[in-house]
Amino acid sequence: MEEKQRTYEIRTGCDRGLCRAAVGRQDRQLNTYDWLADVPGNAETTDLVEVQFKHTRKGYYHNVNNLPLKKGDIVAVEASPGHDIGVVTLTGRLVTLQVKKANLKSSEEIKRVYRLARQVDMDKYHEAKAREHETMIQSREIAKNLGLQMKIGDVEYQGDGQKAIFYYIADERVDFRQLIKDLAAAFHVRIEMKQIGARQEAGRIGGTGPCGRELCCATWMKNFVSVSTGAARHQDISLNPQKLAGMCAKLKCCLNYEVDDYIEHGKILPNREIVLQTLDSDYYYFKADILAGLITYSTDKRIAANLQTITAERAKEIIEMNKHGQKPGDLQPDEEKQKKQEKAPVDLLAGDDIHRFDKAKKKKKKKKPQKPKNENKANENKAEKE
Repeated sequence: MEEKQRTYEIRTGCDRGLCRAAVGRQDRQLNTYDWLADVPGNAETTDLVEVQFKHTRKGYYHNVNNLPLKKGDIVAVEASPGHDIGVVTLTGRLVTLQVKKANLKSSEEIKRVYRLARQVDMDKYHEAKAREHETMIQSREIAKNLGLQMKIGDVEYQGDGQKAIFYYIADERVDFRQLIKDLAAAFHVRIEMKQIGARQEAGRIGGTGPCGRELCCATWMKNFVSVSTGAARHQDISLNPQKLAGMCAKLKCCLNYEVDDYIEHGKILPNREIVLQTLDSDYYYFKADILAGLITYSTDKRIAANLQTITAERAKEIIEMNKHGQKPGDLQPDEEKQKKQEKAPVDLLAGDDIHRFDKAKKKKKKKKPQKPKNENKANENKAEKE
């Protein structure tokens, strides 16, 4: 029995170091790194296990039969109705933390693990999965004929083929009561409709972002936080819709990653509307490196002219001087000028002659004039006759 079960294990090795205990990430996007996997007795701390199904759908189940489950084991779990087939992606103490994140308050929501998947279970599973694409195409035609303003993005069959989940996107509320009746009559399964957003659709489909890496929503993100254009303003990013939008046509989730740091560092910078006055001219805000605390000023409001970069502390000093009616000679402090002079590049070849590498011209030797070949032959014939 154990030998048959070993043939069903899908241990493909850790991909990019983002997984633990040899569980691949090809269709396990939200795999959690189990940093407690090597701790003795970790698996025995709780009977809860995390099981992942198609794409980003996960569930948490009680291992009531005390099966020796490991990451990568294919199991049959309780469903309503029947059973479902999934892959164990996490065991031990970290599962309890994941349950808290999932907001599963009642113990009734957590169902049971039946057994390790058998060959009969896997045959039904593959048969059900083979029908998903065709079912999605037909369901889209049925929804179009009913005139519903919705898009069916994906279809997922349960492991035993008794139920199908239809994931759809809709901007407004949709009355799909007639649609459920038509789908049940067409496919003879129990129908469940689940609405998802554009970000969740991108996570289910997957892809590569403009940064060259896999989409965050398809690899590690579980909770989607609203993103506003204010995050781009705080980071001094140009409000270009084409650059700010991700693959889901919404604002990129990564705009929220560093916005808190930018807000904290932005508090140190002076107001960009303040004009710095010097003896030479007035300087206007041009751009700023927020994290480095450097500000670049220009003598013209519209174009880059006579740009000078100073620190936020120096800008505040000049603002205080202007308030008291004083004007410095230049934006740069005297210490910075001395440092620049000391660090100025030295020309090592300043005193050398520029012609030192020229080669001396050699006098060409005059070549003796050569006699023509006809004359040489004539002279040789005369010498022979004589």
